[in-house]
Amino acid sequence: MTDEILFDREGPIVIATLNRPKALNALTLTMCRALLPKIAEWAEDPELHAVVLRGAGDRAFCAGGDIRAVYERGPQNGLPDGDPDDDFFWVEYRLNHAIHHFPKPWIALLDGVTMGGGLGLSVHGSHRVTTEKTLSAMPECGIGLFPDIGGGWFLSRCPGEIGTYLALTGARIGAADMLFSRMGTHHVASARVDDLVAALAEAGWIGNGGLVAEAVLQRFAADPGVPTLAPLRPAIDRCFRHDTVEEILAALDAEEGDWAKTAAAQIRAGSPTSLKVTLRQIRQGKTMIYDAVAAMEFRMVHRFLTKPDFFEGVRAQLVDKTRDPKWRPATLAEVDDAAVAAYFQPLPGRELSFD
Repeated sequence: MTDEILFDREGPIVIATLNRPKALNALTLTMCRALLPKIAEWAEDPELHAVVLRGAGDRAFCAGGDIRAVYERGPQNGLPDGDPDDDFFWVEYRLNHAIHHFPKPWIALLDGVTMGGGLGLSVHGSHRVTTEKTLSAMPECGIGLFPDIGGGWFLSRCPGEIGTYLALTGARIGAADMLFSRMGTHHVASARVDDLVAALAEAGWIGNGGLVAEAVLQRFAADPGVPTLAPLRPAIDRCFRHDTVEEILAALDAEEGDWAKTAAAQIRAGSPTSLKVTLRQIRQGKTMIYDAVAAMEFRMVHRFLTKPDFFEGVRAQLVDKTRDPKWRPATLAEVDDAAVAAYFQPLPGRELSFD
C-alpha cells in the first residue's frame, strides 16, 4: 500500500483516493501499480458492488500522468530494458484496460482539474461525475505527444468532430461540455460530493449495480449549464471533417469567428508530427474495438519516446517553462505519410498484452 493512493472500504463500495494533492494528483507508476491488482480483486469480490475514484484536495481529480518522470528517464528504444512493469505506459495501459472492462460501476468524481491520464482513469469507466470545478483537456500535441490514454477510442466517439477538435487544439472545457462531448455522464454540485459518496455507501445494492448507481446519481443531479460547444458544433464539424491537418487549418482560416482563430493558433503551436499522427489515430480509432486501440497507442507512445519532440515539448512547457518548443520537423510539410505510418507499426516482441 502506498500513501500516493488510499483505499477505504465503506460497506458495499470501495473509495480509492488519488493522494498527491500538491501535484494535482498526477498519476505515477507507483499509483498505477497499486491500483491495477486491486481492480482484479474487486471484480471477483461478491460483497463489493462499486468503486468510487476521487482526488485528494480541492483542486484536482487528476491532472494527468507524471510526464516529467518519463521525461527524466530520457529517450528509449521501444520498451525500457528489463521488467515491463517498470514501464509507466505498460502499466498505465493495462490499468485503463482493466477499468474499461470492469464489470461493476466505476464512479469517477471529476471535482477539479481532469486532464490526460486523469481521463484515462475515468472515461473508460461507467460513470464520470462532473462538478462546477471540472476543467478538462487533452493537451498532448502541445508537448510533442498525442492523446495517449485511449484518446483514439473515446475522442473518436464524441459527437461529430468534437473529439478531433479537442485532440488537435488541446482546448480546455468545463462540465457542460464534458457532458455534451459524452466524456461526462452526470453533474453534481461540488459541495454535495461527500454526501453522494455517503449515499452510494448506504445504497441497497440489490440487482443490477448500474441501475442502483444511476438511481443514486439522479438524486444528486444538477444542471451543468449550457455547453459552449453545442452552438459551435456545425462549424466544428465543417472545419474538422477533413483528413489532413493542412485542410483543417485552411478551413479554420476561412471560418468566421474568434473560436476559429483561437483553434487555428492552438493547432499551429503543436508539434507538426504530433498533429498528423493524432489525426490518423482519431480516424483509425473510430472503427476499432477498444483493445485494438490500446495496442495501437502503445506502439505509438513508444515510438514517440525515441523521437525529439516529446522531450523538447516537456522541456519547454513543463521543465524550463520557456513555452518555445523547437519542433523537429518544424513544419507540417516536412512530415510525410511514411513518417506518420511508422508510428503505427508493430513493436516486435514488445507488443502490449493483457494477460
